[in-house]
Amino acid sequence: MERMAGDQSAGGVRRVCVVGASGKLGRYMVRHALDRGYEVVGVCRPESVVKLAEFDGRMTVVPGRTDDPDVVGRAVAGCDGVLTVLVPRGVRGYSTGTAQAVLDAAEPGARLVFSCGWHITRDGRDVYTRRLRAFVAVFGLLARLARFADLRDQVEACRRIFASDTRWTVVRGSDLEEGESEGLPVWSRHVGDPVLASNRTRRVDFALFMVEALTDETLVREAPAIVGRRTPSALAHAR
Repeated sequence: MERMAGDQSAGGVRRVCVVGASGKLGRYMVRHALDRGYEVVGVCRPESVVKLAEFDGRMTVVPGRTDDPDVVGRAVAGCDGVLTVLVPRGVRGYSTGTAQAVLDAAEPGARLVFSCGWHITRDGRDVYTRRLRAFVAVFGLLARLARFADLRDQVEACRRIFASDTRWTVVRGSDLEEGESEGLPVWSRHVGDPVLASNRTRRVDFALFMVEALTDETLVREAPAIVGRRTPSALAHAR
């Protein structure tokens, strides 16, 4: 069944950490969080700090690798919410290290929201198209051979999140595109549900869903798969 996020209480969130703040998704999340009046702390690699120049004076930046427990520990201290981009960079467990650092260092009771792709499954009930399965298999192999990325790392990161007793949400994004916001995406618990068939979400709206999840209690310990609310499949399902 498709769902709408949002329309929940503020949940006491005042200070938010964005882990992976300098990437495209991260910068969108910073903007959304600032627009809501949150105090924002961002973590990014030292060489990427320049990408956050537009936010000078409006946020705190903690330079460092996002899988460094000390860096993450300093950044998330005092934060009510943590938004984490799980990037399977390289073949040394970057996503897993990032997720574990956040799980270990976050304040008790903090809302933890992680991003990943549709290839992650929580209960094994997702139904993937042949095209998606082939893409994951081929890209995953080539990326590992090139030592560029390891999708299995993201799988392990999410396994640890699902097993934790924190107040987590794992947002599983469809194919992303740039463009003006179409509004808050709709979601379903399982890939393969008709509402998700269009497999397309604006990146700005993926970030919007992440930020909205901070205060949506219905998303605690859920792994929503999202799709743009104005995609053909979402509109058809709404009708």
